[in-house]
Amino acid sequence: MTDYFIQAFIYLVAAVIAVPLARRFGLGSVLGYLMAGLVIGPVTGLVGQETVTLQHFAEFGVVMMLFLVGMELDPKSLWAMRVRLLGLGGLQVTLTAAAAAYFAWSLGLPWQTAVAVGFLFSLSSTAIVLQTLTEKGLVKTEGGRSAFSVLLFQDIAVIPMLAVIPLLVVSEIVGTSTTEHGHSSLSLVENLPGWAHGLVVVGAIMLVIVCGHYLSRPLFRYVVQSGMREVFTATSLMLIIGIAALMSLVNLSPALGAFLAGVVLANSEFRHELEANIEPFKGLLLGLFFITVGAGINFEVLTNTWDTVLLLAMAVIVGKALILVGLAFVFRIRGSEGWLFTLGLAQAGEFGFVLLTYSTQNGVIATETAQLLSLVVALSMFLTPLLFIVYDRVVLPRYQKASNEEAEPDEIEEQAPVIVAGVGRFGQIVCRLLRANNIPSVALDHALDQIENLRRIQLKSYFGDATRIELLETAGIAEARLLIVAIDDRARAVSLVRHVKQLYPGVWVLARAFDRGHGYELREAGADDVVSETYYSALELGGEALTAMGVHPERARRMTQSFVASEKANEDQLFDVWRNIEEGIHFSPRYGELFMKLEESLGHAMREHAKRSEDEKPAWTPPKENG
Repeated sequence: MTDYFIQAFIYLVAAVIAVPLARRFGLGSVLGYLMAGLVIGPVTGLVGQETVTLQHFAEFGVVMMLFLVGMELDPKSLWAMRVRLLGLGGLQVTLTAAAAAYFAWSLGLPWQTAVAVGFLFSLSSTAIVLQTLTEKGLVKTEGGRSAFSVLLFQDIAVIPMLAVIPLLVVSEIVGTSTTEHGHSSLSLVENLPGWAHGLVVVGAIMLVIVCGHYLSRPLFRYVVQSGMREVFTATSLMLIIGIAALMSLVNLSPALGAFLAGVVLANSEFRHELEANIEPFKGLLLGLFFITVGAGINFEVLTNTWDTVLLLAMAVIVGKALILVGLAFVFRIRGSEGWLFTLGLAQAGEFGFVLLTYSTQNGVIATETAQLLSLVVALSMFLTPLLFIVYDRVVLPRYQKASNEEAEPDEIEEQAPVIVAGVGRFGQIVCRLLRANNIPSVALDHALDQIENLRRIQLKSYFGDATRIELLETAGIAEARLLIVAIDDRARAVSLVRHVKQLYPGVWVLARAFDRGHGYELREAGADDVVSETYYSALELGGEALTAMGVHPERARRMTQSFVASEKANEDQLFDVWRNIEEGIHFSPRYGELFMKLEESLGHAMREHAKRSEDEKPAWTPPKENG
């Protein structure tokens, strides 16, 4: 028993250390799990033969993942994206699988093995790509939406792939491992004729669909009435384990049954509760699966064939990229969006490990070949962050520069006493407030979509880079009374303030700051007034919080005013200390002391206001507590 505890502790420690590090460096959680397994397995030898046994247990995480994928497939949503899903996704999977299969067959592999290789290299990494697109805010771009459609089709395509792989058995590869790790020794179809086998399989699938549609709701209602959350969790696991067992009894993939059950329950009122209960088990088991894949990597194979692994990984990335470029052209995904689509999907994915394991167990891919291919899949995934770096630092700047060169600045036809530089979510509100008070203004922004948004609501705005002094001069900066700097770039905002105050010191400059440090930089550059974009909204929310806790609204308003006054009283001192730090004094206890003073003065001011309002008897009822 002690050995099990020690092994479990090793796996968990490896995951806890490696996964956060991988996420911090932009590599994704999947690569973190793979690296954790690599370290505790072939590098240090902390785990041994139990890895194979654990992998079969951890494969249940894949079953849970496909159940959750099925639950996400709302028929209405799928119909709305049918062109991208079936056209773009279907062509990508078909063409890539065919190309990879032909390449593998030309290298001398049996055609059955070549087909399986085509399957696994037609898939991309859903985990890495979606996580990266989300972190970079690219999910809603054209390239991001196209990539998501392809990834969704790939996840669905895994189901028929898992169903086809057992039919691709290569007699020369079949060995003891196949019978030992393949289908269950318990089978309902083992000695049945072909027609009866088919009927039993169809019956099992229909049973999953019918029971999922008609019996799941009464079952979950009965469980919910017990009022015990753990029973609902047990029911969720019972459902998936039962479906997996049924599919195994008829020699089908457990993942196929789980996927079908997920689709059936996609519109159930218990869908979100099911997802919340299964997600932790899925994440843990899937993580364990990838750790065992990393731990099972044969270092001897890597050492002896590193050049082959590298060449094959590059061939996978280049080959997939060529196909994706062609599809982007056909489906009119142009410019930087096309490159985002191409570079984002030009790798193998985590389901490749699943298909490799399944193919090896069913005697489709030899163990030695699978070890080599697993290294190729892992290396292509490791290179994915580099592909996104190429997009960020090489592709995107080039297209932005070309776009700026192609789009000439607008001819500014009129001048105004107020110039607004930057009309994003912050600058738009300023422009609307000025117009509401009949104060003429000229708005400048180098983002064409923002300018078009303002023109739709009939606000005077011009396309152009507000940091260019000649453009500001055309807009009338020499005669302007006020310049409002709200551009969405810290360094450019500071540079703009500095240049304007040097050339036109008489212009009053109001600047938007992202935080306290940025505010200090703007103030040092010469801004006459600086407002943090989050400061007053946080004050407003803080006042509402005081009111929600029973403080009278008028008193809450005074307390927030006192907060602002206390901060302003210490503002100059804090700014002076910050300047000393920026000039090279990296440690300044005085800055911390001033902050403590600020907190003390804030507390004192709050207590003074509390004393003044003790005898106040307002006609106001505080919010009721939830009870």
